[in-house]
Amino acid sequence: MAQASLLALAKELETQLQQAVQASDIDSLLPGERELLRHVKRLIADARLDVRDYEYADTRAEQLKLAAAARKRFERLEQGILEASKSSLFSAVDVAALSAASQEIIAGLE
Repeated sequence: MAQASLLALAKELETQLQQAVQASDIDSLLPGERELLRHVKRLIADARLDVRDYEYADTRAEQLKLAAAARKRFERLEQGILEASKSSLFSAVDVAALSAASQEIIAGLE
Protein backbone atom coordinates (compact mmCIF):
# COMPACT_ATOMS: atom_id res chain seq x y z
CA MET A 1 0.00 0.00 0.00
CA ALA A 2 1.39 3.39 -0.97
CA GLN A 3 2.03 5.92 1.76
CA ALA A 4 -0.17 9.01 1.65
CA SER A 5 1.50 12.29 0.77
CA LEU A 6 2.17 14.75 3.54
CA LEU A 7 -0.40 17.09 2.04
CA ALA A 8 -3.04 14.35 2.15
CA LEU A 9 -2.11 13.67 5.79
CA ALA A 10 -2.37 17.39 6.59
CA LYS A 11 -5.80 17.59 4.95
CA GLU A 12 -6.94 14.56 6.94
CA LEU A 13 -5.65 16.16 10.15
CA GLU A 14 -7.55 19.33 9.32
CA THR A 15 -10.72 17.29 8.76
CA GLN A 16 -10.25 15.45 12.07
CA LEU A 17 -9.73 18.73 13.89
CA GLN A 18 -12.82 20.29 12.28
CA GLN A 19 -14.89 17.28 13.35
CA ALA A 20 -13.60 17.55 16.91
CA VAL A 21 -14.41 21.27 16.97
CA GLN A 22 -17.93 20.63 15.68
CA ALA A 23 -18.55 18.42 18.70
CA SER A 24 -18.34 21.57 20.86
CA ASP A 25 -21.31 23.89 21.29
CA ILE A 26 -19.53 27.04 20.12
CA ASP A 27 -22.31 29.36 21.34
CA SER A 28 -22.01 28.14 24.91
CA LEU A 29 -18.25 28.71 25.11
CA LEU A 30 -16.62 31.59 26.94
CA PRO A 31 -15.06 34.26 24.70
CA GLY A 32 -11.53 33.07 25.54
CA GLU A 33 -12.42 29.49 24.64
CA ARG A 34 -13.97 30.58 21.33
CA GLU A 35 -10.84 32.56 20.50
CA LEU A 36 -8.66 29.55 21.36
CA LEU A 37 -10.68 27.38 18.97
CA ARG A 38 -10.37 30.03 16.24
CA HIS A 39 -6.62 30.13 16.85
CA VAL A 40 -6.32 26.33 16.55
CA LYS A 41 -8.41 26.35 13.36
CA ARG A 42 -6.16 29.04 11.86
CA LEU A 43 -3.06 27.10 12.85
CA ILE A 44 -4.21 23.90 11.12
CA ALA A 45 -5.14 25.81 7.97
CA ASP A 46 -1.76 27.53 7.93
CA ALA A 47 0.05 24.26 8.71
CA ARG A 48 -1.71 22.57 5.79
CA LEU A 49 -0.58 25.39 3.52
CA ASP A 50 2.97 25.08 4.87
CA VAL A 51 2.96 21.39 3.90
CA ARG A 52 1.60 22.25 0.47
CA ASP A 53 4.38 24.78 -0.06
CA TYR A 54 6.94 22.25 1.17
CA GLU A 55 5.74 19.61 -1.28
CA TYR A 56 5.71 22.07 -4.20
CA ALA A 57 9.06 23.70 -3.44
CA ASP A 58 11.35 24.00 -6.47
CA THR A 59 14.67 23.46 -4.69
CA ARG A 60 15.87 21.36 -1.80
CA ALA A 61 17.13 24.46 0.00
CA GLU A 62 13.68 26.02 -0.23
CA GLN A 63 12.14 22.76 0.92
CA LEU A 64 14.38 22.62 3.99
CA LYS A 65 13.47 26.19 4.92
CA LEU A 66 9.76 25.46 4.52
CA ALA A 67 10.07 22.22 6.50
CA ALA A 68 11.49 24.10 9.49
CA ALA A 69 8.63 26.60 9.39
CA ALA A 70 6.05 23.81 9.06
CA ARG A 71 7.52 21.90 12.01
CA LYS A 72 7.24 24.99 14.21
CA ARG A 73 3.65 25.56 13.12
CA PHE A 74 2.69 21.94 13.86
CA GLU A 75 4.34 22.21 17.28
CA ARG A 76 2.32 25.36 17.99
CA LEU A 77 -0.80 23.51 16.78
CA GLU A 78 -0.14 20.70 19.25
CA GLN A 79 0.34 23.24 22.05
CA GLY A 80 -2.97 24.89 21.09
CA ILE A 81 -4.76 21.54 21.12
CA LEU A 82 -3.35 20.76 24.56
CA GLU A 83 -4.35 24.20 25.83
CA ALA A 84 -7.87 23.71 24.46
CA SER A 85 -8.11 20.30 26.11
CA LYS A 86 -7.55 21.96 29.49
CA SER A 87 -10.89 23.69 28.93
CA SER A 88 -12.45 20.37 27.83
CA LEU A 89 -12.72 21.58 24.23
CA PHE A 90 -10.98 18.39 23.06
CA SER A 91 -11.22 14.98 24.69
CA ALA A 92 -8.16 12.94 25.61
CA VAL A 93 -8.87 10.70 22.62
CA ASP A 94 -8.99 13.74 20.31
CA VAL A 95 -5.71 15.06 21.72
CA ALA A 96 -4.01 11.69 21.23
CA ALA A 97 -5.29 11.23 17.68
CA LEU A 98 -4.56 14.79 16.58
CA SER A 99 -1.11 14.80 18.17
CA ALA A 100 -0.23 11.45 16.60
CA ALA A 101 -1.28 12.69 13.16
CA SER A 102 0.70 15.90 13.67
CA GLN A 103 3.80 13.95 14.72
CA GLU A 104 3.50 11.74 11.65
CA ILE A 105 3.57 14.82 9.44
CA ILE A 106 6.47 16.36 11.37
CA ALA A 107 8.43 13.11 10.95
CA GLY A 108 7.82 13.25 7.19
CA LEU A 109 9.18 16.79 6.86
CA GLU A 110 12.80 16.06 5.98
